[in-house]
Amino acid sequence: MGEQASWTRTRLGRCGPPLDLLTASFRRHVYAPHAHDEYTIGVCVGGSEIIDYRGGHIRTGPGAIVVLEPGETHTGGPGNATDGYAYRALYADPSLLADGTLGGLPHFREPLIGDPALVAALRTAHTRLSARPDDPLETESVLPWLLTALTHRHSTARPVPDRVPGADAIARTVRDRLADELTDPPSLALLAADLGLSRYQLLRAFRTTMGIPPYAWLAQHRVTKARVLLETGLRPAEVAPLVGFADQAHLTRWFRRVLGVTPAAYRNSVQDTPGPGGRHSAA
Repeated sequence: MGEQASWTRTRLGRCGPPLDLLTASFRRHVYAPHAHDEYTIGVCVGGSEIIDYRGGHIRTGPGAIVVLEPGETHTGGPGNATDGYAYRALYADPSLLADGTLGGLPHFREPLIGDPALVAALRTAHTRLSARPDDPLETESVLPWLLTALTHRHSTARPVPDRVPGADAIARTVRDRLADELTDPPSLALLAADLGLSRYQLLRAFRTTMGIPPYAWLAQHRVTKARVLLETGLRPAEVAPLVGFADQAHLTRWFRRVLGVTPAAYRNSVQDTPGPGGRHSAA
């Protein structure tokens, strides 16, 4: 385990606040005492770390979540002299954790949290968003949902009711807006404000009705549109921006998730299919 760290910045929506993601692996590094304006939410993925916090010591290990509240001074360093420590962290604006609560910021009495399902979900989201920070709708769909789950399960805050009146109508409205603005979709914050909801309530209504978050629905809708364009003979690189994907790699990743093949393989197969009169389409 060497001394390395990398930061990735993503955003919640097109004009939303930045959200920083840290991937770190240290053998000897010790942080100087410091504090953050955001909530620091970390998941240990290797070794162990000792964090000085609130006058005591926190010892982390793989599979644990650490939540450090805004303005709280802390340090961090290796738990032993041989293994070092590795972790993934995100720095969340306080409003993101307050979105699904009734009044005030959530307080975490215990900074060290054991929640295997949430650990796995946070690690997956961190890895995916660090690799592709240029999909703001995905960030805005995934992270607030996970942060609200963290708050509901482990903080003292009172959660907002899970049931959202008129969820079906809300979901249809959001779906139609996303479909109409395929290449430049509105942020969930904007959609929620237009509907008089919080972002969490919008996400809850959409997931309850559609079974998937908004970004996943939009990606699948884009794949459907991409199929039609590929069948006309356009190349994947040409199709990707026309349906709102960042690039061909982004299109390919979702195309394979939904249909099991690459766009190029799909295009080749439909181009080789005999058309009317037994003719083959041009490749």
